Amino acid sequence: MKSPRITWINSDDPPAAFPDINAASDLPYGLLAAGGDLSEGRLLYAYSHGIFPWFNDDQPILWWSPDPRCVIDPGKFHISRRLRRAFRQSNFEVSFNTAFAEVIARCAEDRPAQDGTWITAAMSEAYRALHANGWAHSIEIRSAGELVGGLYGLAIDRVFFGESMFTRETNASKAAMLALCSVLSAHNFALLDCQVESPHLLSLGAMLMPRCEFAAILQQSCTEYRPFRQWPAKAQKINDFEALKAPDTLQ
Repeated sequence: MKSPRITWINSDDPPAAFPDINAASDLPYGLLAAGGDLSEGRLLYAYSHGIFPWFNDDQPILWWSPDPRCVIDPGKFHISRRLRRAFRQSNFEVSFNTAFAEVIARCAEDRPAQDGTWITAAMSEAYRALHANGWAHSIEIRSAGELVGGLYGLAIDRVFFGESMFTRETNASKAAMLALCSVLSAHNFALLDCQVESPHLLSLGAMLMPRCEFAAILQQSCTEYRPFRQWPAKAQKINDFEALKAPDTLQ
């Protein structure tokens, strides 16, 4: 087991000051560096090199690169027969980038069995700035006009880096994932990065990818700092997405 020898980054260090991701510790799992700042340049460099920030208010900024990495191939998002039926019977409406600040605020709310939130005020401010500059995006799910679910993350070139999701109605966050994967698949995105596995993500088709393989895909698909701007302009019913129009053959 690799003992932690964590690199400290000063706020005036260049974005590329991170150590090689293979230096990440085994315990804590995937911890790579501490310090630095949440500037746009550092965040874009970090994500495009397989690194993400995750820390609490009482901690310095902590940077992580776990091995393996939890990812979804957007074209292989899994919709069970039961979930497909639930979507078809729902009145969910999907929109994109219409309520970013509200989505991130909902994601930051305390949840049962969770001690506080990692989406600190500094994190929220940084991601709202990324959204204003076209890097961070939100997917919103509404029911009867009320925001009941959603998620947010960053799109850099052909990789989407998912950050957090919330749900206030059964299957609302899954609907957001379906909508996101539909858009990503239509525009030939290589991966949806989910960072760390969970039973919820695995049920939707997520898989564990060795960090070296993940890094190789980033080198091919995340080589330019280019934001993605081809999101649907109008809200859509969840039933309008092609994934739900396909024959009902999934188990």
